[in-house]
Amino acid sequence: MAGLGVGAFIVVLILVIVIHEAAHFGVARAFGIKVNEFFVGFGPKLWSRMRGETEVGLKAIPAGGYVKIAGMNPYETVAPEDLPRTFGAKPIWQRSLVIFAGPATHFVLAFLFFALWLGLVGQPRPLLGAVPATLDGRPGPASEAGLRSGDRVVGVGDLERPTTDELIAFTQDHLGVPIEVVVLRNGERLTAIVTPVLSEVDGVETVRLGVVLGQWRERAGPVGVVTGGVDLVWDNLVGTVQGVARIFGPEGIGRLFDLVFTDAPRERGDATSVVGVGAVAGSIASEGHTGDLLFLFGIVNVFVGFLNLLPLPPFDGGHLAVLAIEKVRGRPVDMRRVVPVSAAVAAFFILFTIAVVYVDLVKPPV
Repeated sequence: MAGLGVGAFIVVLILVIVIHEAAHFGVARAFGIKVNEFFVGFGPKLWSRMRGETEVGLKAIPAGGYVKIAGMNPYETVAPEDLPRTFGAKPIWQRSLVIFAGPATHFVLAFLFFALWLGLVGQPRPLLGAVPATLDGRPGPASEAGLRSGDRVVGVGDLERPTTDELIAFTQDHLGVPIEVVVLRNGERLTAIVTPVLSEVDGVETVRLGVVLGQWRERAGPVGVVTGGVDLVWDNLVGTVQGVARIFGPEGIGRLFDLVFTDAPRERGDATSVVGVGAVAGSIASEGHTGDLLFLFGIVNVFVGFLNLLPLPPFDGGHLAVLAIEKVRGRPVDMRRVVPVSAAVAAFFILFTIAVVYVDLVKPPV
């Protein structure tokens, strides 16, 4: 099953790349801009053919893809008859849409993956797998309150539809305080008042309700998949912005240095490459939660979409930043001056990626 997860991740990654580049290609062609090449992968050419005036094909290293739009390379020689169809000959708004089309596909795909996950798989919610009559030799709080094995938790205190982590956190914050637990039992909504108590688990005292938790899946309806999909895109975008700021900031760079050059153990929240994400996909599938790959694919698309919008060349966001500067200045930017910046940014991200891949191989994600 692990192989199924890894294989699915690779297939989806390639499809995502194709869709991203196809968006650039499609919008460019819609505005009459000439596209010379459309390739998936980098390095040596494996296969290609001419589709109209565009060469399309595959290259040996499936680590991305690109479209070669006429006039975007400042060192490219363009035939005089093609000058009106070059990228730079078009209005800024058209060029901006050509660039933005690629990253935009990732947010659309993320929404679709999240919506499918919500409608077909469902969000995990806490289930009372067992409700012991006693806890440390005393009557169990949940049992005394009338809760039963199989009850589906749909509320606790002021939290509606809590996750398992939220339920546990709320319980631990209310030691000795009666709390309201709402459950579904045979389709009926019931409320119980339970008082969390201290209990010893493996020699450690913790706050408990006196239950063994499992999980059930809550599938969303037609409206829920739309609103929930949008909410998940937004929530993951906010988390991605915070994560990128941390990972690429001084703290994150220092953390990566420690992981590479010391025996520091891997922790949740550390940077992960496609190798690490592939391993996570394999782990999800091996645990029998294949449907949750949809959620993982949604997260990955939000991350890739945001990364592509960073205002640094050679990312799409860097091209948008250049167009914004051109709009403010009222004259074109000499792209030859941008090339060294693009090279420096690319070099940094290549080194960063190599370091993270190394960490993923020797210290797999936890």
